[in-house]
This record gives sequence, structure tokens and C-alpha cells, in this order.
Amino acid sequence: MPDLVVSAPESLSWLNRTEAGRDWLASLPDLLTEACDRFELKLAGSPFSGGNVSYVVPAERAGVAAVLKLQFPGRESRYEADALKAWNGKGAIRLLDHAPEAGILVLERCRPGHFLADDPSADKLAVLAHILRKLLVPAGKPFNSLTDEAAIWCRSMEKDWLNAGKPCEKRLMDTAVAALSGLSEQNTAQVLLHQDLHGHNILSSDREPWLAIDPKPLVGDPAFCLSPIVRSFEFGHSKSAALYRLDRLSEELDIDRERARLWTIGQTMAWAFSSPWSERHFETTRWLLD
Repeated sequence: MPDLVVSAPESLSWLNRTEAGRDWLASLPDLLTEACDRFELKLAGSPFSGGNVSYVVPAERAGVAAVLKLQFPGRESRYEADALKAWNGKGAIRLLDHAPEAGILVLERCRPGHFLADDPSADKLAVLAHILRKLLVPAGKPFNSLTDEAAIWCRSMEKDWLNAGKPCEKRLMDTAVAALSGLSEQNTAQVLLHQDLHGHNILSSDREPWLAIDPKPLVGDPAFCLSPIVRSFEFGHSKSAALYRLDRLSEELDIDRERARLWTIGQTMAWAFSSPWSERHFETTRWLLD
């Protein structure tokens, strides 16, 4: 294959802030060549925009549409391929092939492939409930545990708050740490969790109406599954909209509402300080505390 000229989407520009990120961006042409040669792929278009930790591009293999995903190494996405294998196409895209040591995934391509967030006609919460019923399967190793992840969030919360310049009242941070600590002491069922299930991580498909992508998997309390949805402002950013999502989905999925509320507070604050939408996350946390 001739040398590839790779233009990474703007969403990956943040990787230039670190040496590891710059090295990975510089390695993309070699990774693409390796992936195409190893899995007999032909690139079929420009990279998809919007991915923050992966380079994702349409491809074909033996005339069949696919997606090639190159992952920047990270804790949250380390076991994505294992999650997709566990779901085996039920509620999520299929994994067609992968090279875990290189962070290379070959994935099913969704067509027509528009985002749930952008569909004005869909009952979005009904779609989410339908998908979650398929994704919440019993799981264990090799996935990172929600309890361990919550401990990481607790240890870094105050430092992140201080480094961000104390962008919100301290009570939000303190309440999040208390919520995460208390929840982690409870024994619950252990299920596979998609910790980033929002309206731009669900695509329309001709195989099933909607399929989840980019799972960032964890294993733990089923009540956590509502956290990314309740805080997702693309489904409506108001107190009434956030509480409606919490109330409706906890009832439809028979999820403990109080635990779901507390997990949402914890994860929302843990992810808020590095987010470009920090203030929206702080607002959501305030609504959940009122």
C-alpha cells in the first residue's frame, strides 16, 4: 500500500497537548497501513468527525461495508472489543475483527447511520429503554469494575475541581464524592454497562432500528446505566427534562431511582471538569440535588 496521508479530525486535536498523544497521531499512517494490510481492508471515505479518542473511517472488506477504528490507548476504552463480543450484535454494533495489541477494531457499519439525537420523530427514551434491556447482561472479567472507577473519581475529584479554578460551588463536588463512596459499599447485581450511552452514540441501522456504539464498558450496578442519559442535554436541558428521563427510565427498566440519581450525580461531576460543557453538567447536578 502506498504511504498514506492522514488528516485527523479536529475532535482529536486535544491529543497534541501531550507527548503520548502527539506520538499516537504521528503513528496513524503506519497504523492505518497495518490495519488495511492485516484485515484486507480498503478505505472508503474520509474519517468520521466527532470521535474524541479514536480515528474512525469507513472501509470495505471483500466488498462488504465496514468501519475501521484506531483507538488511542486509554483506561475507559480498553475493553471495548470485549464488550462488543459479549453483546454479539444485540443492541450494539458487531465486532468483525480486532487487534487488541494495536488498538485496531473492524466494526459493522450502520446504515443509514444517523444519530438518535438528530431524529425528530423517534421516541428517544423508548429507544434507549429497548437498547438497555439488551445491553444489561451479567458480566465480570476482564472489564473494569464500576466500584474501582468510582474510587478513581473520588480520589481525583477535589484536585480536578481545584485545577479547573473552582468553577462550581464546593457542595456539588462534596456531594458527588459522598454519593460515589456510599454507592460503592452496596452489593448489587453485576452487569455490563455502557458508561457513555447518549444520543450521539446510537446510530440508525438496517439490521436493527438503532444500535449503540463506543461503549467505554464497566461492570457493576445496573442503576448506573441511566447516568449518561439523565445528564445528556441533547435530550433536553432543563430540570423537568432531566427528571423526566430519570423517572421514566427508572420505572420502565425497574431500576432503583435513588441509586440511579446518586450515580448520575457522581459520574456527571467526575466527567464535568474536563468537559467543554461543564456548566451544563453543574446545572444538571444542581437539579438532581434540589
